[in-house]
Formats: sequence, structure tokens, C-alpha cells
Amino acid sequence: MGKRAKTDKLLPELVKLAIPLLQRAERETARGRGAKPVIPDWVMAAMIMIVLLKKKKSKAAQFRYLCERRRDIAQWLDCSQFPARASYYRRYRRAHLIYTTAIRLQGEQAIQEGIVDPEVVAGDKSLIQAQGQPWHVHLRCAGKVPAGVDTQAAWGYSEHDGWVYGFAYEVVVTATPGTVVFPLLASFASANTSEARTFPDKVPLLPQGTKKVLLDSGYDSNYLGELIEFDEHGMPTGRRMLCPPNPRNNKRSKTKPCHADASRAPSRKLRTKRIEHYQSKKGRHLYARRSKTVEPFNQWFKSLFELDGRVWHRGLDNNRTQVLGAIFAYQLLVRYNHRCGNHNGRIRWILDAL
Repeated sequence: MGKRAKTDKLLPELVKLAIPLLQRAERETARGRGAKPVIPDWVMAAMIMIVLLKKKKSKAAQFRYLCERRRDIAQWLDCSQFPARASYYRRYRRAHLIYTTAIRLQGEQAIQEGIVDPEVVAGDKSLIQAQGQPWHVHLRCAGKVPAGVDTQAAWGYSEHDGWVYGFAYEVVVTATPGTVVFPLLASFASANTSEARTFPDKVPLLPQGTKKVLLDSGYDSNYLGELIEFDEHGMPTGRRMLCPPNPRNNKRSKTKPCHADASRAPSRKLRTKRIEHYQSKKGRHLYARRSKTVEPFNQWFKSLFELDGRVWHRGLDNNRTQVLGAIFAYQLLVRYNHRCGNHNGRIRWILDAL
């Protein structure tokens, strides 16, 4: 049976576990022009992570909690400086830059520690409703902005949620049989952002040991399939994309040959092979891992951080920081749980004990 940490030691132990990753993420994240801030970016990211773990939803409540625990937090982070309210609000909006890199680094760390096996991964996009009322299309076209509308949100559709006015996060998790479901990469955008635009940036960041990439029909694209299966020199990467085909409208008859047909022929052959692989008994059995990994992960994650209703904030960057910071915290909780001898993803007891 796994061991349990003392409640008063839990939060500082989690902070201690996160610090090296946040520091490294700061070094690998490109900064804009200007002098370095007095309070390093990794310190701000650590403070935000603390209040996310405590589920302080508004930035006012977050800052109040940090002020109340100022001495403890300064000791945990070995930092004598403390942000003013305006600085905290401003830097909160760009902390997602650190978290995006830190999520990837923590995924690599989990692989090195033997917590997860990245041979099979699954990707998915999940919608979250915005704060306030939706901005309907007829009002947008008329140039009318109702009170309380988050203008940085957008309409998105999924089979699970239907039409949602809000935002979306995209995550890549481990789906290898026998391993813990663990997020490896993540991003956040408005709900109308296409998977074809967000996922290609993640392909070069996939772990070297990845062999199968499981995606739903929203990702069906010859470009994405070839990006996963071939490198920039046209050599096979050893990876395969499993994705149900998205029906094309190819019923129109052509009156004469098109020059583009010849250039597209190789892509069509590769697409046919991918469809045959997906429709095979082995392919369908492997693809079923999505329904046991990334799809339940979205429910677990939203439930743990109370995102199954609406996002915590207004504005794209505010919510991007919160959701990516929560995914980083989720990774941290799984790693801590593993160190306690619990080789599973049941981490609610840690959050409840904080």
C-alpha cells in the first residue's frame, strides 16, 4: 500500500518538485525585449501553480491567498521579492509561456523516471464554456456586443459537447497499455481553432519512443499524416497515425485530367494505407485505447480543477495560463503520487488534502 504525506508538508513538497522544471522552462522560453524582471518568471509560475492547487478561481482571491501565505511562499521559493497586485495581474496573462514548455519537460521527466511509456499516444481537443453569456452570430454580424460577453471566446463544435461558445485545450497523453495516462504536450486556444492548425506544432515535440499516434476524425489530414510518418527529408520516422477517415466530397466527375492529380497520387496512396491500417482488426483494437485514455482524461481533469462548467476567467491569455498551469499541476500530482508508491493516476486524495 502506498504511503501518504503529512498534510502540512504536502504543498511545500509539491513546490519543491516543481521548481527545477519551472527554472529550466524559463531558460528554454524565449523572452521579449527589455530588462529581466526583478521577480523571475519561474517564481511567478510557481506562485500561480500554488493558487491553482488551492483552487482559488479569481485573481483577486489568488493574490489575497498569496499575501496571507507570503512568508511561507518566500521560504519555499527562496525569494525575498513579492509582486504588487498590478504586476501579478499583468504577469499572470503571460505565464502560459512557461507552462507550455514546463508541461513538455515534465512529460520527458516522467518518461525518464519510468512512470509512463510513450510508445502509444493519443491526442484530443476539449471545449470549455466561456464566462458570461454567448455572443450569438446574428449579434456579432450586427456589431452588437451584449453585456457580459467574453469577446475573445469563439464558437466551437464537438460530438461530445455540441456547440460551445468558449475556449479549447488540446492535449497529448500516453495511451500505451499498462501505463498511467499522463499528459505530455498541451496547448490552449479559442474554441474555433482547427486541430489542423494546432497539432502540427506538437509533432516535432513527440517523444522519440512514440510509435503510434491516435487521433479522431477531426485530425484527418494527408498533411498531418505525412508530417507524423515522415521527416523533412522524406524518410520514414517509424511512427503511424491511426485516425478514422473524415469523408471527402469526391463525387464530382471531372471533364478532363488535372495536373494536380499526378502530384497528389503519392499522398492518396499513403492515405489509403492509413485507412486500411485503421480498419484492420489490429488497428481498431489499438484505436480503442483513445476511449480508455484521452477521452476519460478530459473528464478527470475538468472534474479535478472544476472546469466541467465554465473557465475560471475572462480573456484568452488569462484562461490559457489557468488551464495550462492546471495541466502542469496534474502532471506534478501524478509524479508525486508515484513517489508515494501509488503507481496509478488516482490523485484526488492529494488535492483534497491540500
